[in-house]
Amino acid sequence: MANWSHFYVIRIEFLGFRYHGWQKHPKLKSVQGMIDKTCEFILGHTNFKTLGSGRTDAKVSANDFALELFVLSKIETSSFLTDLNKNLPSDIRAKSVKEVNSEFNIIKQSKTKEYHYYFSFGDKSHPFNAPLIRDFGNELDILKMKEAAKEFEGFHNFRRYASKPSEKTIFERTILLAEIISNDQINGSFIPENSFVFKVRAKGFLTYQVRLMMGALVDVGLGKWTIKDIKASLLESDKPQIRHIAPSSGLVLHSVEFD
Repeated sequence: MANWSHFYVIRIEFLGFRYHGWQKHPKLKSVQGMIDKTCEFILGHTNFKTLGSGRTDAKVSANDFALELFVLSKIETSSFLTDLNKNLPSDIRAKSVKEVNSEFNIIKQSKTKEYHYYFSFGDKSHPFNAPLIRDFGNELDILKMKEAAKEFEGFHNFRRYASKPSEKTIFERTILLAEIISNDQINGSFIPENSFVFKVRAKGFLTYQVRLMMGALVDVGLGKWTIKDIKASLLESDKPQIRHIAPSSGLVLHSVEFD
């Protein structure tokens, strides 16, 4: 293992629709793979390492994702940022490059993440929305969904909202914010007039947790579930995983904040 001497946190944003998530895969296109390929071109060698602040599912996008770059020699942050954006594909943009010390650990560092799930319903929306706004088609009771979303706030056992947990998985999590509001972030002539965003913020999330929460909320909107069912799902941890998992293409990692 190389004895890394310089460390940098790079903030990026990306449209994840054509990527198999952040983490590098040997035979699949990933955001990390594209970052590594670009860094290799800029640095002129492969003697570096990148490590993300977490994983993202296939097709999930990010408005703010943090990664750490480990190198053996100092880089000039301003010119490196410029070089990244000159060479990265159009669906990935570097926002900042900041040097940190060797004590910083991007995985273990305490952080707060906020995810946004964008969605619409009713008449079929324009195909241009597919990468970012999930069209659920059927009419949804948005008022009931808004009420149900607030039930997730606070300290709960989210075992039923975790996919393929291990024996060491900690299911008790505190949700700092859970709400559904009108979409005022993504705008355009083809954006549905009535589109919404489910915002959820916490110190950490379980595998597929946000998409399973969104799936449960959609079931409330469809009348398949009630508010009582949402409450029960957070108390009856011995029952099976929630069945309805919302598609990944509506999910955006909105922000990553380090304490």
